[in-house]
Amino acid sequence: MTLADVARKAGLSVSAASMILNGRPDTRLSQDAHDRVHAAASELGYRPNVAARGLKTDKTDTIAFISDVVATTRFASGLIKGALTAAEKAGHVMMVLETGGEPKRETEAIGAVLDRQVDGIVFATMRARELFLPEMAIETPVVMLNATNARFPHAVLPDEYGGGRSAVAVLTDAGFRDGIALLGQSDEKERGLFRSATVAQRVAGIRDAMAENGLTFASESSSWLWEPDEGYEATKKLLARKVRPTAILSMNDRLAFGAYQAALEAGLSIPDDISIVSFDNDELAAYLRPGLTTVALPHEAMGARAVEMLLNDDPVREALIPMEVVHRDSVLSR
Repeated sequence: MTLADVARKAGLSVSAASMILNGRPDTRLSQDAHDRVHAAASELGYRPNVAARGLKTDKTDTIAFISDVVATTRFASGLIKGALTAAEKAGHVMMVLETGGEPKRETEAIGAVLDRQVDGIVFATMRARELFLPEMAIETPVVMLNATNARFPHAVLPDEYGGGRSAVAVLTDAGFRDGIALLGQSDEKERGLFRSATVAQRVAGIRDAMAENGLTFASESSSWLWEPDEGYEATKKLLARKVRPTAILSMNDRLAFGAYQAALEAGLSIPDDISIVSFDNDELAAYLRPGLTTVALPHEAMGARAVEMLLNDDPVREALIPMEVVHRDSVLSR
């Protein structure tokens, strides 16, 4: 079916039917005319030629989402979900391309979406970091999601500094003043080392909140990969000390998972014997028993904000999305 068929069935000219179907706000046509055109298009199964319309308007109503491994791992899938929801709400189709972080595949992905004349590109990473992109001419709008890049200043990131402060507040609000162990990070052992700007912000928030409350950590253990086995081993050492901690502030949920195993193996009860608060709100946090209190990465809100920033020509350069505390049962009120 063609636009002419729709116009003929609605009893209007082709140009009038075209204006109505393209959503022109200034058609000056009656509500009845709009209703007849939409009814005719629906009855005839008419689908507008988006490619042809794009040639006229220089818009394709398509955006690209290029990531390293966001689509193929479960850890940051909320970024895609939020972006898809926002794109659909704006009437756009979203192309999702995965590169595995490989420069050759990144170049191919960028070339593919530019060839398709997308209206904008979201570059996303599973873990927040600076993303180095191929030196290609990219004139379409770009927003970095969970990432930064010197060439493209528009970025959406989690408010890690605020999140760090919130984690400390969970413990201080529960009455903890001493006996707090930091799991996964040590300023002394990691002096001169750099993980990422976002991790640095998380640490800064923690340190500042501790200092403002006049608190110091009873112990700090450095773990580079922040995986369960490292959390397990570090916590075993903590619990073997003469004076064991009463609370653990874990740098992420995977470390905390290991801490749970070590505590239970030692015959300790969470939170009665030891409280644990963490970061990220990984899926496993809800399945632990008791459930893990954690400061959540706002992935869905971040994905949505990136698309909104991309399509609305937002003047904001760096949008920081708040990290909310998900309260479960791993922290004891003293």
